[in-house]
Amino acid sequence: MARVTVEDCIDKVPNRFELVLLSSHRSRQISSGSQISVERDNDKNPVVALREIADEQLSPGDLKEDLIHSLQKHVEVDEPEDAIETPVEEVVATSEDMVGVPETPPQITFDNLSEEELLAGIQGLVPPEKTDDF
Repeated sequence: MARVTVEDCIDKVPNRFELVLLSSHRSRQISSGSQISVERDNDKNPVVALREIADEQLSPGDLKEDLIHSLQKHVEVDEPEDAIETPVEEVVATSEDMVGVPETPPQITFDNLSEEELLAGIQGLVPPEKTDDF
């Protein structure tokens, strides 16, 4: 295959936008040192990636899964229900056990104000003084 065009690959990956995503991902893999499965023929990485897709050397489904996996930031792992530990007996700490342990600060809540109190607080605010800097 002397030249690779979108038409050569469109029957393998029918969506042109998905083809661009898959071939660019494969091109980045090649740039990072992945082995190629076709002859390079002095072609650049995007052309080699398209040639691999056109020659069906790579499965589009596998490329898509690999692309999705590379873009994931957080992968959830399903843990079996048996792995969840049952709670241990409740331990009661005495004041002697708590020596040197700092007290926990009280919880701060922000939704204690009524609408009238909030409006009164906003009206009581003083605007900043105007300076020549602005």
